[in-house]
Formats: sequence, C-alpha cells, structure tokens
Amino acid sequence: MFNHAVAGRPPPKHVSTDHDPLFRFHRWLANLRVSEIEEIKSVPYAPISHPFIERLIGTVRREYLDHVLFWNAIDLTRKLDTFADYYNAHRVHRSLHGTRPARRACASFPPSARAALRQYAWEEHCRGLFHTPIPA
Repeated sequence: MFNHAVAGRPPPKHVSTDHDPLFRFHRWLANLRVSEIEEIKSVPYAPISHPFIERLIGTVRREYLDHVLFWNAIDLTRKLDTFADYYNAHRVHRSLHGTRPARRACASFPPSARAALRQYAWEEHCRGLFHTPIPA
C-alpha cells in the first residue's frame, strides 16, 4: 500500500503510523530505513492526535462509502481511486476558499472556463453519485 501511495512522487521525509502490529514487521522497518524516512508514532487510544487524517477518513466515509457498495478489495480500491480523483480535481473545498486541491497544488493546472448561468451541463463523477456544473 505504501508503494502504491507514493508511486510517481518523491518519498516523504516523515510517515505517521499507529501502533498496529503491521508497522513492527522487519520488512516495513527496513523499507523506512533504506528510504531514509522517519517514522512518527501516534499517541495510543487518542484519535485526535491526527485530526487531519481523522477528518479525511470521516469525509470519505460520510460522503462516499456510506452510499456505495463494494464487492471485494479490488473493487474498493478502484472506487476509492475514482473518489480520490473527484475529491482532488473536481470537488471544491470551503477551507480552500472554493478552489480545488489540484488547482492549488499545481500552477500549470488548466484554468476552468466560466459558464453562463443559462448554458451549463452537469458532469458525473463516481458513477453518477456526484455532479458538478460545467460550461455547455
């Protein structure tokens, strides 16, 4: 999962993990050591120690996973990838003053065309669960 999450990007300097036995395996620790990544452990039994992650997990659960069915891990991964694309490239965020994370992260992101109030269409995302207006 870690390799999939960082594919195509430079490796992070720090990784925050909890106290799950998964993060004590020799192979995990060796990968961190070889990649020169510092592991930061969360406070046990304190979900507020990672408020940004907890908020993201809650958002994904409330806005997406509570509304879709998935059959297996492959189907879930595919649907979460689709939601990640929608979340970063199409969904506006109030904390970003109505912009999208992809636009904020990349200056070369193509500018969106302005739609006339009488000429617009709806673009579907996540198999029709979400719709965003686009210029027609």
